[in-house]
Amino acid sequence: MNSPVAVLPFWKDYDRKLYLRAAILADELGYDSFWIPEAWGYEVFALLTEIALNTRRIKLGTGIVNVFSRSEGLLAMTAATVDEISEGRLILGIGTSGMRVIEGFHGRRFDKPLTQVRDTIRVVKTLLAGGKLNESGAKLHQDRPFELAMKPGRREIPIYVAALKENSIRSIGEMADGWIPTFWPYQEMARGRRWIAEGAALAGRDPAKIVSAPFTTALPMGMETARDAARQIISFYIGGMGEYYIELLTDFGFGDDCQRIAALYRNRQTRAEAAAAVPDALLEALAITGDPAECVTELERRRQFGIDLPILNLPTKAPWEIVEGFIRAMAPR
Repeated sequence: MNSPVAVLPFWKDYDRKLYLRAAILADELGYDSFWIPEAWGYEVFALLTEIALNTRRIKLGTGIVNVFSRSEGLLAMTAATVDEISEGRLILGIGTSGMRVIEGFHGRRFDKPLTQVRDTIRVVKTLLAGGKLNESGAKLHQDRPFELAMKPGRREIPIYVAALKENSIRSIGEMADGWIPTFWPYQEMARGRRWIAEGAALAGRDPAKIVSAPFTTALPMGMETARDAARQIISFYIGGMGEYYIELLTDFGFGDDCQRIAALYRNRQTRAEAAAAVPDALLEALAITGDPAECVTELERRRQFGIDLPILNLPTKAPWEIVEGFIRAMAPR
């Protein structure tokens, strides 16, 4: 495998010291980037700063930060600071999160999410380039002529956007540098790439320069064990993470399967049956399973469908020996 690979811990049950070790090992083994999620636990930029101070070359991504809980100006300040500390290794991954998190935890209105994403990109790019806040073209606020009172190490930091819907993905082509889809069937990447190309055409940009970096579930263990574990993960996302993934997968022809899985998962008496309801076709569309050599081969095969940078989900609630084994097994060759 000569192509870039990245890794990402799961946001739930995050073990800071263990994943710091994971980042150091990934740096040594030649991984392209190490991404850190943020939900309502650890703060992502502090974690990335710790990793930056303990690694040499690996890029560091926010996977992802929401665009509501920090102002656009604060996000630009923080990104510029971490990018300087890491000597130019930051990738800023952003997204909307969801209403329950934004309003229920952060106490912010979940209003006009796509406009908020676009404003965030405008402001961050303008301030990093040395411009004034009121020159960004942001739509939601009347900004004043502030500029960063520091000189960013880089005038451009790559901005990747997590998005699942057509207009949001088209905006990536127009404004951003990368697309992060989650649980998007790999055979259907061309649909998202087409929307990116349409957005890029509006802005006179080259769509080939926009990176497709899907969060990818790979389970390099014995075949049946891996498939059982993958079914557990898929049933959790379909039944326990709102309607986002049900809507997405329904568009790809898995609507009946999703409704059946969700109904089983949301009933505590039948939750244990939800994983078994994940059909083989859905499993194969969303996960890579098998022994390590098979997973590496399959990961490389899937690049032909439009995957530039697979971001592999690291094992969760696992001891260091398991995490280390995963990182070594899936390392770039």
